[in-house]
Amino acid sequence: MRRAKPEVWVALLLLVVLGSYVWYTQRVVASWRVDAARSTEMYRRVFRAFGDTNPSAATDALLALSKDIQAQGVPLILVDPQGTIAGHANLPFDPPGKLVPNDDPRVRDYIAVLAAQHEPIVDSMVGRIYFGDSKVVQGLRIVPLLQALTAAILVFAVLFILRARGDATRERIWAGMARESAHQLGTPLSSLAGWVELLEERAAEEGMESPVRHMRADLERLDRVAHRFERIGREPRLGAVDIGAVIDETARYFRARVPTLANTIVVESAVAPDLPSVRGDAVLLEWAVEVLVRNAVDALAGRGGRIRLAAERARNGDVVIRVSDDGPGVPRELRDRIFDPGFTTKTGGWGIGLSLAKRIVEENHGGKLVLLSPPQGATFEIILH
Repeated sequence: MRRAKPEVWVALLLLVVLGSYVWYTQRVVASWRVDAARSTEMYRRVFRAFGDTNPSAATDALLALSKDIQAQGVPLILVDPQGTIAGHANLPFDPPGKLVPNDDPRVRDYIAVLAAQHEPIVDSMVGRIYFGDSKVVQGLRIVPLLQALTAAILVFAVLFILRARGDATRERIWAGMARESAHQLGTPLSSLAGWVELLEERAAEEGMESPVRHMRADLERLDRVAHRFERIGREPRLGAVDIGAVIDETARYFRARVPTLANTIVVESAVAPDLPSVRGDAVLLEWAVEVLVRNAVDALAGRGGRIRLAAERARNGDVVIRVSDDGPGVPRELRDRIFDPGFTTKTGGWGIGLSLAKRIVEENHGGKLVLLSPPQGATFEIILH
């Protein structure tokens, strides 16, 4: 369910460019060999004509040479001394195996193109012969471009690999620190669990069942958070996940902890009855949803409002989770940056919550996390396949 790593795409691109370069240069070499064979044959006919006493030998040799030149693909236009186009060959708009008429306007217009490539050959009896580069020479112009493209991709690949190695090192350090923190939290959490048990025994006598119950829930939440940090840097544990249960549990947890007197925040939840289970990691998906809800709580801090968690089934069978609030929303100029690691608008914020949620949804579950544009507030949508 993971996407292909970027370095894999870089390697494939490099292989495609190198393969194209090798294939193209081999074609050029093959064309050179054919032209070399034609040139050798032309020399043979010229020297044979020198030694032939037949009066028509020179004329025959010239006709053969003209055919060989045409066969090499050199574009030619012959203009007689009176300025009339007397013939042409290998022009790019000639139909395969045929020639357009000499009076075609395109032939006369193409004289300027050939004149820009080479000075015409002038003969008082024949006229002017305009000629251009053969297909082999024209093809050689692409070789430097391919070489430059290959060099650029090689430089890019080296820089990307160096950056990827640095990112991988930093990720290993952060993952190790997260797992070590989770390990260090284990001892005080166990101790707190023991103290909560003692309080639970006395709660009935002193009428403190409700506070102790919330303490127990918070302790369990801390324990789950510690286990989450242990999962950082490891492969997700995939299984059937009841998204409805994740939504209800998250909403229930926040209802007991958001303001209810001043600046009241109301947390609502709605789960479609036909919602199927999805294949994923329940701990990580709960973490992603919790990040979005906490983000909504922060947006409503000091003003109050409503948060709605909803889960439904799309027409194509996907499961869609929406977390929306009626707060101030996300400014248009920040919408493209809110998922960037380290970006935050909160004083003292770390800027890792939304980027972590996006990574959980997209990299670990092959889904999609997007920010919608409602008329009021902000709405985040998780799409799970």
